[in-house]
Amino acid sequence: MVSPTGTAAAAPPTEFKRRGLKARHIHFIALGSAIGTGLFYGSAGAIQAAGPSVLLVYLLGGAVVYFMLRALGEMSVHHPVRGSFAVYTRAHLGGWAGYITGWMFAFEMLIVCLADLTAIGIYMKFWFPDSPQWIWVAATLLIVGGANLASVRWFGELEFIFTIIKVTAVVAMILGGAAILAFGLGTSSEVSGISNLWEHGGFFPNGVGGMIAAFILVLFAFGGTEIIGVAGSEAENPAKAIPKAVNTVPVRILLFYVGAILVILALNPWPSITGEESPFVQIFDTLGVNWAAALLNAVVITAALSAINADLFGAGRVLTGLAKENLAPKAMGKVTKSGVPVMTTAILLIVLVAGVILNAVLPEEVFVIVASLATFATVYVWLMILLAQVASRRHMDAAEVKSLKFPVPLFPYGQYFAIAFIIFTFGIMMWFSNYHLALGVGVGFLVLMTVLYFATGRPKAIAPVNYEELDPLKD
Repeated sequence: MVSPTGTAAAAPPTEFKRRGLKARHIHFIALGSAIGTGLFYGSAGAIQAAGPSVLLVYLLGGAVVYFMLRALGEMSVHHPVRGSFAVYTRAHLGGWAGYITGWMFAFEMLIVCLADLTAIGIYMKFWFPDSPQWIWVAATLLIVGGANLASVRWFGELEFIFTIIKVTAVVAMILGGAAILAFGLGTSSEVSGISNLWEHGGFFPNGVGGMIAAFILVLFAFGGTEIIGVAGSEAENPAKAIPKAVNTVPVRILLFYVGAILVILALNPWPSITGEESPFVQIFDTLGVNWAAALLNAVVITAALSAINADLFGAGRVLTGLAKENLAPKAMGKVTKSGVPVMTTAILLIVLVAGVILNAVLPEEVFVIVASLATFATVYVWLMILLAQVASRRHMDAAEVKSLKFPVPLFPYGQYFAIAFIIFTFGIMMWFSNYHLALGVGVGFLVLMTVLYFATGRPKAIAPVNYEELDPLKD
């Protein structure tokens, strides 16, 4: 095969001697990427905006995520490379697209990390109401920083443990909530019931406009799922690990998002979900099951730690890939013998110190600000992944398309639906004034990075795409 840049692109090697993640790691990273602060904390804002109709928003957003991940999965199985979608967008959409996508993903991961760091500070107030948020933010950075600087395998094992904890907790919460509904447990069970879905203003209490307003926070909840492609490049057998991970997405969305939110909405009237603490914790706290509330608070802290851990991993790998393609400073391309991009990870940790400062200066506003910022970056990266996959098909002949081991289903209609939905999301950010700051910062970041792209001579410095050279074994 010849790459779109005209350079022969060798088929990826079949042996992966140094990749540090096993199939179970990829599966649990994929599982854990869908369960984070956006679900445990951000869901409160989405419920406040849309009421019970937020369930439809999660279903629509889940469909977009599925088609985006299938697009990424197709390209990742066909050519597993370090740098993932930053490489694919450059190969099929051009140098600028790859450069912007990689840096936008790093920007997304940093912003999401700030949101998760902030959430941990808020969660800790459950036990230490008088403590400042920034102290917990600083302690969290030390924990996840150490894990990411150790080795790929250590990252995988830590994420494996984190995911088991939070998946078990969500399943237990759903089962516990169902028991409360069925047997009237708790001190305020009279407010519980499936009728909460249509009482208190109906299924659309704030109209269609309220449902649309919830799109931003719902998509923020799904942000980071694209890390499957990044983690897949470190897998011992991407051809098996990536499809298995991606194909579990519909079940995860139905169970962990729609199922969990359905239980939350049935347990308590939606107007009572205030956002002052995680809706998961608030439900059991309100019902008088205090020990469960304390346990769930520990779980949501674990979920936030997991998200930060994974986000640092993803951003570090993508920036390392960019450096190897001359799209980032060369120092960022250096990795240890165990495959850890020490310089890049260290730089990211230094930048995240800003999270400590923000939580000291703006403890009340910081979460909403960074969540909307992260959504812009998230959906932009998704859009580029989808466009790259559509473009990649145009560069293939019929025989190569037929040889794809993990082709996108319903092509191209599912892709067009997802692309249209993302464009609609940008329109929402233009329409609602409270998202103008995030939109302005996102566009400003695009402009800044574009100026740097040309000012630093990147168009001339970019190396031709060669999938063999970009394989993780070639350090």
